[in-house]
Amino acid sequence: MIDAVGNPQSLLLLGGTSEIGLAIASAYASRRPLRVILAGRPSSRLDAAAASLKEQGATVSTLPFDALDFASHQEVVDKAFADGDVDVTVVAFGLLGDQEQAWQDHATGVELAQVNYTAPVSVGIALAARLREQGHGKVIALSSVAGERVRRSNFVYGSTKAGFDGFYLGLGEALASSGVQVTVVRPGFVHTKMTAGMKAAPLATTPEKVASIAVAASAAGKDLVWAPSQWRLVMSALRHVPRPIFKKLPI
Repeated sequence: MIDAVGNPQSLLLLGGTSEIGLAIASAYASRRPLRVILAGRPSSRLDAAAASLKEQGATVSTLPFDALDFASHQEVVDKAFADGDVDVTVVAFGLLGDQEQAWQDHATGVELAQVNYTAPVSVGIALAARLREQGHGKVIALSSVAGERVRRSNFVYGSTKAGFDGFYLGLGEALASSGVQVTVVRPGFVHTKMTAGMKAAPLATTPEKVASIAVAASAAGKDLVWAPSQWRLVMSALRHVPRPIFKKLPI
């Protein structure tokens, strides 16, 4: 159970090598003993992530998880809950990829859509059943400001995040009466392995700063938060820019 000041006893990270997801797990582990389940593709990176959390005093187990193996998702979630309730689930897997290739190469575009949207819906539905059954829990779903108003430069990625965002906001409303709370986090540019080599955008941030915002928002029971918070004002303005003008903006 989550204690009176918002600290969980257990956490499931779907996307076990996600730098933001691991920063969230680390933030919770620094507060109290934590049982962590890392779900991801077996690899040296997953092993290193588990070892790092163990050094913080967490009890860590790993589960094989393939975002594209939709038929296995229910089993993965069931195994994660097999040893007891899961207080916090972090949905943190995704692809960025080459955005020009994504709309010109069928396989690339479809993979991006399946990993970033279909797979999160699949695990979200599986999670919803278990969370409703246990009657409590929190979900932190890592979306992106790219989904708020899709732009030409990354419209395949942005469209998948728009769908992700809408699904988890709706899931939060659907689960509210069951004692389950969902927080959607919309980061901007984050310095991670995924963005390595890319020119940093304005308001660029780090996984640790996004994690701090996500943990605080979840504890406060917020449905939605931007990381950093200035993105809320930026996107509010961009949403109202007429499309003929929006298409000419250098973004």
